[in-house]
Formats: sequence, C-alpha cells, structure tokens
Amino acid sequence: MSNSMTDGSTMSTGAPAPSDRNSLTIGPEGPILLHDVHFLEQMAHFNREKVPERQPHAKGSGAFGVFKTTNDVSAYTKAALFQKGAQTEMLARFSTVAGEAGSPDTWRDVRGFSLKFYTSEGNYDLVGNNTPIFFVRDPMKFPHFIRSQKRLADSGLRDNHMQWDFWTANPESAHQVTYLMGVRGLPRTWRHMNGYGSHTYMWINAAGAKFWVKYHFHTRQGMEFFTNAEAAAMAGADADFHRRDLFEAIVRGQHPGWTLSVQIMPYAQAKAYRINPFDLTKIWPHKDYPLIEVGAMLLNRNPDNFFAQIEQAAFSPGNTVPGIGLSPDKMLLGRAFAYNDAQRNRIGTNFHQLPVNQPRVKVNTYMFDGQMAYTHSGNAPTYAPNTGGRGWADGNGPVPDGWESDGEMVRSAYSLRAEDDDFTQPGILVRKVFDDAQRAALIEQVAGSLLRGVRSPVLERAFAYWRSIDPEIGVFIERKVREGSGGKPAEGMGEG
Repeated sequence: MSNSMTDGSTMSTGAPAPSDRNSLTIGPEGPILLHDVHFLEQMAHFNREKVPERQPHAKGSGAFGVFKTTNDVSAYTKAALFQKGAQTEMLARFSTVAGEAGSPDTWRDVRGFSLKFYTSEGNYDLVGNNTPIFFVRDPMKFPHFIRSQKRLADSGLRDNHMQWDFWTANPESAHQVTYLMGVRGLPRTWRHMNGYGSHTYMWINAAGAKFWVKYHFHTRQGMEFFTNAEAAAMAGADADFHRRDLFEAIVRGQHPGWTLSVQIMPYAQAKAYRINPFDLTKIWPHKDYPLIEVGAMLLNRNPDNFFAQIEQAAFSPGNTVPGIGLSPDKMLLGRAFAYNDAQRNRIGTNFHQLPVNQPRVKVNTYMFDGQMAYTHSGNAPTYAPNTGGRGWADGNGPVPDGWESDGEMVRSAYSLRAEDDDFTQPGILVRKVFDDAQRAALIEQVAGSLLRGVRSPVLERAFAYWRSIDPEIGVFIERKVREGSGGKPAEGMGEG
C-alpha cells in the first residue's frame, strides 16, 4: 500500500498510520470495519479531547414536545412512531457546531438539530443539522474538520486561514460551505429554521421490504434569517438570544412546530443511481424523489432543569428502533460509534441511566456496573445464555436492516458515479436557489472572510474553489478581495 504522507504520520504506538483520510471498508462503498484500529483510536481520543462540554455542538438548548404521525407511511416502515395516529413524546436540542458553551448564539455556523423520540419500542435518535448535507463524507476527516473550526494552538484565537485551508484541501466541503456562507448560515431563531436528518437511513416495512430514506423537517413558522450586521449586533446585545427566544416563546404559548416529510428511494435503485445516495455531501433531487409528508412535531414544554434535561441529554444516530436502520453512509457509521462513546467520556459510563436518556419501556441490558451505576437487576444472571430465567437475544443469519457488501478491504474514497463531482450541486444552489440579493450577499460574505487573514497559497486555492462552484461568482469574489487589499495582495496574501 502506498503512503504519500510527507511527515510520516504514526499511530500513538509509533507505528506508521495507514491513512488519515480514508477509513477501512469492504470495497469503496462498503461498511466501516471494527478492526480499523486507527480510525477507532483517532475517534475515541477525539471524543476525550475536551472536558467537560461537548466537543462540537457545545452551545445549545432545547425543549420537550410531541410528534404526531398524520399520514400513512406503513408501506415503507413498520416503526411504531411512524404509524398513522401515533403520538410520541420527544426532546429537541438545537445548537451551534464550532463555538464553546459560552459563545454567542448568532455566530455564522451550521446549527445542530437533534431529536430524541421516546417511542413504545425504545428511544430513537435523529441527529441532524439545519442543512441537508455536511462538510465531509468520511469520518476519518471529522476530527480534522472540527479542529479547523476551533482555535489556534498559540494564540487561542479562531482563524479564517485554517478554516479555508481545510475547506479548499477538501473540495467535497463546497456544498456545505455554500450553505454556510449563504443566508442559512445565520438563522434568525431556532424556530425559524428547517432541520434535516442529512444522512441516508434505511426503513423496513412489516413485510421486510427495504427502502432508503432522507428526513426533512420544515419549520411551520417560516424561514427567517439575520444579516451579518443584525447577527453581530445581537451577539453583543444578547449572546443567548436563540436560547432565550425558544424558552420565552414556549412560555407565551407560541409553541413552535415542524412538518416532517421524507424522500423515499427503493432499495435496489441505490445501486445504479447517478449520484451516490450515501454521500453526505449530496442531496437527492426532489424531481427524482419527491417529498412525502409524514407528520409534525410540536415543542410545548421547557426543561425544568437545564443541566439535567439539556446538558445531560445524549443523542446518537446509532439509537434506532425496529423498522429503522443505518445505511452504508461512512459518516453515519462512524457517528454511530462516536456519539455514544463521546457521551461515556463526557457524562459517564452509565449516561443512558440518566432520566432524560431513559427509554419509556422496560430495559433488559447486559451492560453492568461502571461509574455511577444506579439501576440494577438484583441478583439476576449477568451473562448469557443462562438458566436463571433472564432472557437474551439470540438472532442469527441475515439481519432485517442489513445490506449486502462484498469486496476487498481498502482505504478509498467512494467510487465516482455519473454526477458525483463536488461542485455541481453547490453551483446549482448558487445559480438556481439563491436570488440576486442572496448571491450578492454570498460574494460579500466570502470575500470578507478571505480578507480576514487568509494567506497564500490557501487564498489562491479559495479563488479556484469558488470558480469551480460558479465561474462568475468566483471572479466577483476574487475581485472583491483584490479591491479590499488595495488592488494587490495584502500582507500575508500571495499573488493570484
């Protein structure tokens, strides 16, 4: 296996690291393997890098509510919470990604949109954002991405240069960066933004038929956004504006709601679809897979204690229920491990026993003891199988929520399909979704960001990055930067 790393990256043992860009899978599209020790060690250490706040999504808040399924989608899933007429208690947590727990709510950033459903079959977590895509598609890159949004090692300051350094070195980020630099990077409130599951998941119906699914939560309050000036002013006037807005709206009885719709792809169509349907940096065009309405969520109850019910809330996309499964999305599979592991570090081995995380159904788990264990099973057997009358799971053979995979173990990016380039979809977003005013604001935002300390050669890569998204937008951005630096590169900026 070739190793092109110039600095000879190693594992913590000193042995050569196999790759810092690609996780180990069965074939380019296959699942991540448990014996990818380098990925597991990188992610486990990353989850313990900061104490005690969350690593990403540290600043946030939320509320309780109810989800009601109003339409019949039983043809696609047998999950109890998605059967027509079902009402499910739930918790929502909204957040920013990069800022610390004390950072302003109104910084330009992606917003987290995490949901916990206390279903009759156990807890189901849907961990998403206010955008339908993400910056990277392989979890090996995730710690690197988050660190690029954090602070410099010497000054402790956030730095535009390292952000653009990472983004331009990873062109797959273009779609999400375009969202971030556009109006959705500054939602006016959490109540006035959409939420998305982002990943592709699996649904399974009662007959065992499988489907691929994407979740869309559309705000019933309408989408509204801040300008840069409004967001900056609010950051100074009320750093907790989004938290305050949600709490006080519920106190007033103005309970915010979102309509859930899904896109459904028949299982077999994923194999030949022109876009990789498991690539987290891509959307599914609605003309191919139109939205199907499922139901609605309403947030109607504030927490009684922020620490106990919001700060200690733990979400993981690996928490599924019968009728819902994962997909070959590499980022989803990495997160299915990383999220719960991060909670074990952040709030303890038995975080699942905390009231906010407890399911509403009886638990019979073979996880025992550990720090702060306070629920127990008396003197019942702690092993399986047993003759002590305690049940255990004994499934074998094909699993209902699985998929086939066969190939050589490789470290590789996804195989490219007909329309799998990194710039087509963000280009469509700029040209066909953004209006003239939004395109003008995008140019100002990107140019302003690049003028704040972005240096050569990253600056030139950024110009090429935006020309690849849209040639005209790229020219305008470069012109703005050159004009802003007096028509020539500013100090620390290279010649273009």
